Amino acid sequence: MATVLENVRAFFAPHTFTIDAETPSDVVARENLLDRAMGPDRKKKSSEKIRRGRLPAEGLALVARDTKGHLVGTVRLWNVEAGVTADGEPVSALLLGPLAVDPALEGKGVGSALMRAAITEAKKRGHGAVLLVGDAAYYERFGFFADKARHLVMPGPFARERFLGLELSAGHLDGAVGVIVPTGRKLSRPGVIHRARRAA
Repeated sequence: MATVLENVRAFFAPHTFTIDAETPSDVVARENLLDRAMGPDRKKKSSEKIRRGRLPAEGLALVARDTKGHLVGTVRLWNVEAGVTADGEPVSALLLGPLAVDPALEGKGVGSALMRAAITEAKKRGHGAVLLVGDAAYYERFGFFADKARHLVMPGPFARERFLGLELSAGHLDGAVGVIVPTGRKLSRPGVIHRARRAA
């Protein structure tokens, strides 16, 4: 019932935001939003260990902007290996997070719009599955369920019932077993690059 009411409220709310690709100029606003929405302990989560030192998956860092262009929501997806198959083959997937919305706009449909845009874009780009750690009651509406990730584990502490999966391609996570590890592009370290160029 709560989901129905939220969808009704979002439907009748004025359209006050647009979904866009994240740009380098969004970094400060994004980090400030995450601090406000998720608190100072957000960087201690197991999912943060996977994201640290990596870039989001290509084309899968999205933001919501209000009518003045201010960033009011963010979602990013990351390339990971979701364990291996029975034959020892790595299973590629995406890890979604963090998803955050300006507290002043909670209940206005911003989070749902970001989620649907991210899932649509991930499928369009040929990804087979998305994983996340979050509230099942919220994410089930998008097709995420704990049984899809039941044989996978996060590095470090995590709540099993909050570890959810969505298959964008039917059966993509079948038989996947193991620990989630990052596989995405690494952040460049300017100091290392600069020294390497100077040495060359």
